[in-house]
Amino acid sequence: MEVSARNNFKGTIKKLEKGPINTEVILEIAPGVEITAIITKASAENLHLAEGGKANAVVKASDVMIGV
Repeated sequence: MEVSARNNFKGTIKKLEKGPINTEVILEIAPGVEITAIITKASAENLHLAEGGKANAVVKASDVMIGV
C-alpha cells in the first residue's frame, strides 16, 4: 500500500471495542506503544479487523495539539 501520508505505522491490533456505530481500534506499533483510532463499524467489518491481526495506522494531519 502506498499513500501520500508520511506517518505510516505498522502494528498488531491489540483490542477492538465495537459499538453500535463506531469501532475503537487499538494498534500496538512497538512494545508498550499504542495508537488508538475510531472508525466506522462498517469500515472495521469491511477490513475484516480482528484482535491479533496486522494493520497500519496512517496519520495525516495539518495540526497536532498537545496540552498539559
